[in-house]
Amino acid sequence: MSLSCAHQAASKPTKAVMRTAMAAARARCLSAGQRWTAQRQRALELLLEAGGPIKAYELLARFKEGAQTAPPTVYRALDTLVSLGLAHRIASLNAYTACHLTDEGHSASFLICDCCGAAEEIATPAGGLLDAIRAQSDFQPSHITVEAHGRCRSCRT
Repeated sequence: MSLSCAHQAASKPTKAVMRTAMAAARARCLSAGQRWTAQRQRALELLLEAGGPIKAYELLARFKEGAQTAPPTVYRALDTLVSLGLAHRIASLNAYTACHLTDEGHSASFLICDCCGAAEEIATPAGGLLDAIRAQSDFQPSHITVEAHGRCRSCRT
């Protein structure tokens, strides 16, 4: 992936957007019977501030600038955020991103630009694909993640 594109990267969310996202995340976490820890909050803040996919070790470096944070701490926080539907792992990039869709339990679908690295989360009917797989086979998939690679509009112009 080349990061030499001339167009602007995604901007950071406003303080109001961050407050709203944190309140919704805390509520979802507590309603699932989980504790809303400082590590989980910090991980989600950093994912939102990144504005796109970020690798776990990049997140680790930003997690507590100037302080030691062990990788398992960050991975546990990310695992919890993913399990709660607050974040997604983009396997082809080996990176994580904050969830930008509000419905719980959706199948994640991403349009990933191979030029600038942007990853846009989109709503897709991938859930229907799960039903079709279940109906046609003796396999019970739990989720589907769609990762489409190409070039975004800005990189094509």
